[in-house]
Amino acid sequence: MKPLSQYFRNEDLQAHIARSLAEDLGQGPSAGDHSSAACLETEVQGLGKLMAKENLIFAGRDVAELVLKAVNPGLRATWMVRDGQRMVPGEVAAEVRGSLPDLLGAERTLLNYVQRLSAVATQSHRYASLIADLPCQLLDTRKTTPGWRMLEKWAVQAGGGSNHRIGLHDMIMLKDNHIDLAGGITAAVERCEHYLAAKELNLAIEVECRSLADVKEALSLPSVNRIMLDNFNPEDCRSAVQLIAGRKETEASGGITLGTLRTYAETGVDFISVGALTHSAPSVDLNFKTIRQD
Repeated sequence: MKPLSQYFRNEDLQAHIARSLAEDLGQGPSAGDHSSAACLETEVQGLGKLMAKENLIFAGRDVAELVLKAVNPGLRATWMVRDGQRMVPGEVAAEVRGSLPDLLGAERTLLNYVQRLSAVATQSHRYASLIADLPCQLLDTRKTTPGWRMLEKWAVQAGGGSNHRIGLHDMIMLKDNHIDLAGGITAAVERCEHYLAAKELNLAIEVECRSLADVKEALSLPSVNRIMLDNFNPEDCRSAVQLIAGRKETEASGGITLGTLRTYAETGVDFISVGALTHSAPSVDLNFKTIRQD
């Protein structure tokens, strides 16, 4: 599993966390957790336990550490799990000690990060485990929460999936709109070739195909690296893979579910991309219970 530092510069992640904390604690002279400040003296010490309430794949340890540090560098976490580890109900992920008001002030932001990242990791694991014995990679998509793309893509691979392109900047992907507006697959690819040469860019080209005729056309173009089989049924995917015969990478995409994933993987495609890894990851339940330690 890749470390989070390969996805986020530390200063960018700290800024992301600062914005999230500001949503909760506010900014300026009136900022703070006034409920905790009213009920507790600042010197009161406490213990917080981050605990799973259901079966899940945990993700977000480094983010949680940075949330705690941003609230109060004196908060100290002892971790019992690592990212990508399976947890069962009642299992403790971490114990955090320090100022009780600060523990309460950090609670919701910490949980928001860890629950979302663990949700994506758990969803990714659900899919990836179904095809772990096959030579087919499960990919995510760009269907991510605004501002959270790099975090969610990191969580995908924490759960056992792999990353597709990060954005529009690191790969050419010619989808139906590009192809139709450019006048067809060949015309669109030729325009990309000229564009990449003029810009001195070295980017892979993937072409979305909607039929076997499209596959044949894309297959004839040397600069195409990968052929996406968009909304193909499994039988047509198998026919396309046999036609391509390893000359280009193949990717199945479009409406593939937990129930159909393995059937598509068994057609011989190299990749399967699933937007549901991020856009439909069900929330997972963790809580953060605190006790006073005098």
